[in-house]
Amino acid sequence: MARSPIIDAVTCNAIPWRHQRGDLLPLSAVDCIQPAIQHTREQLFRPFRFGQWVRLALVGFLAAELHTGSCSAPNFSGFNIPVPRQPRTGEEFLSVPFPHIDPARIAQFALLIGVIMLLGCILFLIFLYLNSVFRFILFDSVIKKNCSISEGWARWHRAGRRYFLWQLVLMTAEAVFLVILLGVPLGIASILGWFQDFQQHVARTVLGVIFLFGLLLLVVLCAAVVQLLAKDFLVPIMAFDDVDFADGWSRLLAIIRPEKGKFAVYLLLKIVLAIAAAILFGIITLIPIFMIVVPAVVAVFAGYKAGLTWNVATVSLAIIMGCVLLAVIFFIVALICVPGTIFFPAFAIHFFASRYPKLDALLNPPPPAAVVTQSPPETSPPDSPPLPPAPEPIG
Repeated sequence: MARSPIIDAVTCNAIPWRHQRGDLLPLSAVDCIQPAIQHTREQLFRPFRFGQWVRLALVGFLAAELHTGSCSAPNFSGFNIPVPRQPRTGEEFLSVPFPHIDPARIAQFALLIGVIMLLGCILFLIFLYLNSVFRFILFDSVIKKNCSISEGWARWHRAGRRYFLWQLVLMTAEAVFLVILLGVPLGIASILGWFQDFQQHVARTVLGVIFLFGLLLLVVLCAAVVQLLAKDFLVPIMAFDDVDFADGWSRLLAIIRPEKGKFAVYLLLKIVLAIAAAILFGIITLIPIFMIVVPAVVAVFAGYKAGLTWNVATVSLAIIMGCVLLAVIFFIVALICVPGTIFFPAFAIHFFASRYPKLDALLNPPPPAAVVTQSPPETSPPDSPPLPPAPEPIG
């Protein structure tokens, strides 16, 4: 298996030239914005390569590095408009027959739901694994300013499996913590009888819900911070040092500990930049999304006016066309968000490079040594041999 040039560049344990001189100071988060913009400009536009842009869009999508707020469609299922209807009397209510439920149909629906949930879990694990590997491919692509998916997969699938295991551990820990966070208070409230006599414990219940909601927000914030630190700083350590996530976290915490304030400023600044990028790219992506969604809605409305009804054929056609349109929308959004896909990893790389010598050695290679050409020493021409004495004239 071909090794990555990132690993090959640090196996010699060479100290970067700027560290040898002792003039390298850790950059602040604000100081890294301009180098990240310059890095993005050089990688994407000097020169512009459409094939590179498309590959980066795919890598950014699978690495979950799309910085836009327009990807999630609004959910209108909760808007139930109340329709006034005549209230029924007790006799009318009792006269309504209870609908007959076939046990066989219940078993079929239960089996269908179980199959859908199983397929959903399998697809989720597949995409989580792809996300883990493509996180390293994106890091490698930003470092080298060149994206090659096939070569990146061959180099980073082993490190991606380690990062995939880390994400599973993190998700399991979050689920267990949330179950404990919600289950323990509910169990205590049930033991104290709050649910049996709810009216006498309204104030306590409201205070408890507010406390749990605040604690839940704190847990979600901590989990987001951990995930952000992992994808920005744990990935480089696992890539360079070839370690698992446990050793990687111990080395990362050793780097963070002396500069907690600067890393906190980095996190706050990145949140602000992410919000700004979501607004910017969200506005830009609204135009192509409307250009795709509006004709699709018009086509459905025209088909309805033409007398088309929902049957197996029309439902299947609608599902297929919906999936195609959704794939086109995601592809367009990923293409538009490519500058953000490069900028944010570059921002993290430039911030971490001044604190991680192995990354700095590859990001800032030493300048080429000046070749001094020495001219050969000047040599005086050899002395001409003395002329023989002129012969004396005869006679």
